[in-house]
Amino acid sequence: MENGGVYNKTTEPEVKAPGRRPFGFTLRRLWGWRLPVKVVQAIFSLVAVVCEEIVDDCSFCGGLYFFEFISCSAFLLSLLILCAYCTDLYESLGEDKVQKM
Repeated sequence: MENGGVYNKTTEPEVKAPGRRPFGFTLRRLWGWRLPVKVVQAIFSLVAVVCEEIVDDCSFCGGLYFFEFISCSAFLLSLLILCAYCTDLYESLGEDKVQKM
């Protein structure tokens, strides 16, 4: 026992972690036409936010504030979708939770 023979038989060898890409970026789950559509959606919603911010003066601002809320929400949600499907967050959360989200 003093030479460590007992522990060598029961100890499992160390398993190396699989190699991961930087930031866990992958396109396995968002391929084909879905990736360009989501990227274009994010770009258009960002352009809408920028266009709304250009307006200096308005007479009826209620609609403009509603448009600002909708365009900013669309931009943030489209970024969230891209991050969830194109990174390791998909495996971390689990497929069922991502689908519910």
